[in-house]
Amino acid sequence: MTINKTWPVRLVEGPVALRPLRMRDGQPWHELRRANHAWLAPWEASRPVDEAPEMTFAHMVRRLRAEARAGRTMPFAVTYAGNFVGQLTVSGITWGSLCAAHIGYWIDKGHAGRGIMPTAVALATDHCLLTMGLHRIEICIRPENANSRRVVEKLGFREEGLRPAYLHIDGAWRDHLVFVVTAEEVPGGLLPRWRASMVSGRPSPREQ
Repeated sequence: MTINKTWPVRLVEGPVALRPLRMRDGQPWHELRRANHAWLAPWEASRPVDEAPEMTFAHMVRRLRAEARAGRTMPFAVTYAGNFVGQLTVSGITWGSLCAAHIGYWIDKGHAGRGIMPTAVALATDHCLLTMGLHRIEICIRPENANSRRVVEKLGFREEGLRPAYLHIDGAWRDHLVFVVTAEEVPGGLLPRWRASMVSGRPSPREQ
């Protein structure tokens, strides 16, 4: 079993922070999920064969904690000015000849468009590439999900291609675009580049 020696960790940039998801996040998590059902439902993972009961929040946290202890996952709460506003998970952490991971995320609609999620993704990516020593970060997004695509475009992730019928989302197998960044592409990390783009108002290099 691989142990992630960099976990648990808290990552901060201004009012945006990533910290481990915890049991007492249950109430704000449920409140946001209810309030954002229509906003999130088209992009939610579903089961092709729905035999098991719906996973509770407590069960999800316990499972994610076990995966984190095993070094395969990092489940973060996204907070803004101390308030719970979303979730970001680094999953599929793989070492050996691949040294890669996936990032997935969601945010409250009322906090979207403020640069919170690009900042959170930059924080998580830099932790993976610069601190943990991973080589490659992937984010897979449905082509129709313009809001999520804007996050990776703002950060300069490279579009690598289409994976047909890649994941079961919202009741059907859906195509996904793959966006990637490798350690060689951002030797100083994503966060400095993202900070510079916010100050200048100019897009990151791959957006231009």
